[in-house]
Amino acid sequence: MSTPAGSAAHLVTLQLTDSAFPSGLYTLSHGLEGYAQARAVDRATLSELLADLLRHTVGPADTTALVLAHRAARAADWAGVRAVDERLYASKLGREQRVAATRTGRQLLDLTPEVFADAAPRITPYADLVAGRSAPGCQAIVAGVVYAATGVPEQDAATADLFAFCASFTGAALRLRLADHRSAQVVLRAAAPLIEEVVAAARRRELLDLGGCVPLADVMAGRHERAEARLFAS
Repeated sequence: MSTPAGSAAHLVTLQLTDSAFPSGLYTLSHGLEGYAQARAVDRATLSELLADLLRHTVGPADTTALVLAHRAARAADWAGVRAVDERLYASKLGREQRVAATRTGRQLLDLTPEVFADAAPRITPYADLVAGRSAPGCQAIVAGVVYAATGVPEQDAATADLFAFCASFTGAALRLRLADHRSAQVVLRAAAPLIEEVVAAARRRELLDLGGCVPLADVMAGRHERAEARLFAS
């Protein structure tokens, strides 16, 4: 029995946002470990930090890039996809941030021929650009292309990817002992209306608007990169 197109798209979002999906997100704290090392965040301020990152870093940069890449991929505009990829990569100031984005992006891209074999022909043109080093292969861009190729609508794709970020962030908080399993779920639930807000804002932006600005987050990333001991890659 065939699966209706809408149901199939929902299944894709569920699979890609599942913590068991081997995208490499579990290796990242998204800057949280740097804040924890500097004692600049605790259980009481965890939600506030997440909100700042969503509004001023992830939303204006990665989510905006995902939306633009999704639109370009749907139109088979691979030059447009590459332009978004290059701009997002350039907006990541720290080496650690760039490595994390491309490592998880390439990991997802490497999985697609096996996991989403039916959509592979619609992903291959971009995969060839990344393999040929003509595009960086940032995670948000890869996700946008994969979501577009598998028929997931733009808004659903951006929402799902932001949820995956939040789930990864709270997962890192658990491992850093900044939350327990109950409080982590409270933080995740509280982020729901913010995710809607950030997605709506991302969908209004154009390429020249792409890029976040949280100087303290860049400072923390730089300090984390030089830390003597690290649990996470970012």
